[in-house]
Amino acid sequence: MRRSTAVTPAFRTAADPRVDGRLAALGRFCFRHRRWVLGFWAVILVIGVLIGGRVFEGSVAGASSASSEADRGGAVVTAADPARGTVTAVVDGKPVDDPAVRDAVTRATAEIAVLPGVSSAVDAYGSGPGAAALRSADGTASLVSVRMADTSTAAQTTAVTQRLAAVRADGAEVTVGGDLVLQDEVKKQTEKDTRFGEIVTLPVTLVVMVLVFGGLAAASLPVIGAVASVGGALLAMFGFSKIMDIDTSVLPIATVLGLGLSIDYALLMVNRFREERGHGASIAAAVERTAATAGRTVAFSGLTVAVALAGLFVFTSPVLGAVAAAGVSVVVIAVAAALTLIPALLGFAGRRIKTPTTPVPDEGFFSRTVRRVRKRAVPVALACTALLMAAGAPFLHADMRNSGAAVLPHSSAGRQVADTVDQRFPQASPAPVTVVVEGGAPIAQAYADDVVARIPGVSGVRAVTPVSDTVSTIDVLVHGDPQGGQAKQVVEELRADRGGLTTHVTGGAASVVDFRHELLTRGPIALGLVALGTLILLFLMTGSVVMPVKALLMNLLSLGASLGALTLVFQDGWFSGLLGFSPTGGLETFIPVLVFAFAFGLSMDYEVFLLARIKELRDKGHSCTRAVELGVQRSGRIITSAALLMVIVFAGFALGDMLMVKQMGIALAVAVAVDATLVRCLLVPATMSFFGEFNWWAPAPLRRLHDRFGLSEHVDLPAIESAVLPAPRGTSAPAAEATPASATEAEAAPEAEPAPEAAPEPAVEPGLAPVGS
Repeated sequence: MRRSTAVTPAFRTAADPRVDGRLAALGRFCFRHRRWVLGFWAVILVIGVLIGGRVFEGSVAGASSASSEADRGGAVVTAADPARGTVTAVVDGKPVDDPAVRDAVTRATAEIAVLPGVSSAVDAYGSGPGAAALRSADGTASLVSVRMADTSTAAQTTAVTQRLAAVRADGAEVTVGGDLVLQDEVKKQTEKDTRFGEIVTLPVTLVVMVLVFGGLAAASLPVIGAVASVGGALLAMFGFSKIMDIDTSVLPIATVLGLGLSIDYALLMVNRFREERGHGASIAAAVERTAATAGRTVAFSGLTVAVALAGLFVFTSPVLGAVAAAGVSVVVIAVAAALTLIPALLGFAGRRIKTPTTPVPDEGFFSRTVRRVRKRAVPVALACTALLMAAGAPFLHADMRNSGAAVLPHSSAGRQVADTVDQRFPQASPAPVTVVVEGGAPIAQAYADDVVARIPGVSGVRAVTPVSDTVSTIDVLVHGDPQGGQAKQVVEELRADRGGLTTHVTGGAASVVDFRHELLTRGPIALGLVALGTLILLFLMTGSVVMPVKALLMNLLSLGASLGALTLVFQDGWFSGLLGFSPTGGLETFIPVLVFAFAFGLSMDYEVFLLARIKELRDKGHSCTRAVELGVQRSGRIITSAALLMVIVFAGFALGDMLMVKQMGIALAVAVAVDATLVRCLLVPATMSFFGEFNWWAPAPLRRLHDRFGLSEHVDLPAIESAVLPAPRGTSAPAAEATPASATEAEAAPEAEPAPEAAPEPAVEPGLAPVGS
């Protein structure tokens, strides 16, 4: 049976005046209707797990586009001879001519050739001209190559794979791979790494937040918000997969962004709630005031991250377009969860959240650090700048490449087959450069002879293959690295002089050249749009033209350090043994672009967190010097905690086996760590101390523009009147003004009398705070 209890600070009184603004109203609504809000997000989570989890099945490993010449050439070949892909088996361990091996392989090839969905099946024992290429030079291994028709299904491919794996001959070992197997393994490994990252990071972040907040109730809210956000993100990406190709590599990237941002935003909201409770606000009022202040910061921060990711829409690459679409949707979901789900959860758990007994002190480690930095502002700024530039210098010699099967761990069967083919079957391995000639075999042969004669760097032509009566392909071999500088130069020369024919230069080296060209032509446009959007947003927030420019330059410095670390680790091989991977000699082509967009957005995230507090203090009348001291002191702990949690999330994903996921995890972990320590604690205070009041300068026309259209980050909160508690029975002492601690005690006491102006208290369930009016 429910009974009514009187708990004064749980609902609004005259001491808790209403806060104006849409975000405050949203907080009030979510607090009042918290059961409905929680139910809505629970449905999103369930649907996201059950349906959104299938996004891995619908993703595409290596999505292509018709915008580059390499991809157009591939489309021409596919149109002339449609095929879904190949399944390749390596038969190793016994001589190829062993009768038992020959019998087992030829029998399997004959059976596979008549299976549904199979276009052709060949082995080393056939009489065709390509049979020799399927036999290793030492005669101890052979290949079986099966082409699947473009109408074949995944089940038919699985049947072929199982039949090849069932080849039995005494002493012979069979490993099944090929591009179709590789694609399937990439999907499965990506999903496995994503799940592993979530399982590892969430418990660790919960432990860290318990230490930050000093209690499980407050610590659990960001984790719950993050889980709900991931469910919503999966659902959004599943929807995108129905209207566009979502590359498999996009999924963990979007997941890690959603986790990190959700935890950051919820951490900020819960921290502000505790502050307001410490000032004496009731649960309802604290939620409202949190939504009006921290909620505004979250919304603005999410907007800056979305602007950074939206710059990826400039590129024509389907991978980058998918990242942009998924990333922006994930940011929107993370912000929505912070502004709706967290206020609702605070309504349920607010009473259990430990209330600080004293406000954040104005003096401490961060304020002392700012004062020390201010005394040596110029040397500190120069030293930090030099250190960050030196850290970013290795990126100047970065080499881009398509790693292919190397993105998978060595234990992968698909990678083992690919490595074996490259090492022992050179005639069957993919050519560094392939020229697609729209013409018959005689024309293509004449062109091939000319290529060998006139282009330096070409070591020979492997074969001229007629695909149809009107399309032929030429495998061009080059000296040195198949994706090195010599191969790229050969691609450029083949495209510069096509011998009067219609040709398409394709292959791994050509794909790298195409991506580099897109980066050079569209990259400056994307960078300009992101920079312009960021400058406008920060100006609307601060009313200054100096601070946005400084923020942009400092973010570029921390970004350079991240890319430099990425180059040292994944191209030069530093700590590769510790991280469990083999360097490929370069960075995956699109990773630096993604690192730029994500790291830039996250750096701006912390910039907004810090500038919001500094601007709030300056609006209250503090000098620039004091506002910086207090701003860094009051936000330093929460920014450092948020950065630590973000690093944990990224590091958890970097422990996976997929090379691309590792690269993103390490790069973003370094970017966040550098930004939250070196930049926010040293470089920002140093430059703000150096510029002084000039930090807030803007031309008169822009000042008037900001006065009219500016996005004020500071909210004038009405003061909370201190509650007066009745004196203990048996004493005549006058009632004392309640401290934050005594306010908490009053909330816990059932016998406390309601304030005179309070509405009648509704009955409440044990452990739940009453709904505010």
